[in-house]
Amino acid sequence: MEKLIKLILAILFFLCLLKMPYGYFQLVRFLALTGFGILAFQANQQNKQTEMFVFIALALLFQPFFKIALGREIWNMVDVIVGIGLLISLFTKKP
Repeated sequence: MEKLIKLILAILFFLCLLKMPYGYFQLVRFLALTGFGILAFQANQQNKQTEMFVFIALALLFQPFFKIALGREIWNMVDVIVGIGLLISLFTKKP
C-alpha cells in the first residue's frame, strides 16, 4: 500500500507540470494531504520517526485549507523535488 501511495502521488506531482485546470491542483492538494497522512501514520506504526515527521511536514505543505502562495515556478520545483524523492524512496531499501 505504501509503494502504491508513493507512486500515485509522484505521478500526480509530475502531472502538475502540465497546463491543468485549477481544480486539478485542488484535487492534488487534497490527495497529497490524505496520502502523506496515511504514510505518516504507517511510519509511526513502524517506529520510523524521521519519516513520520517528513510526511507530516509534506502533508502540511500541500494541505488545501490554508494555501501557501509560492508562485507557479516554485511550486513546480517543489512538485519535482517531492516526486523524485518519492520515487527514490520506492527503490531504496531501508534498514
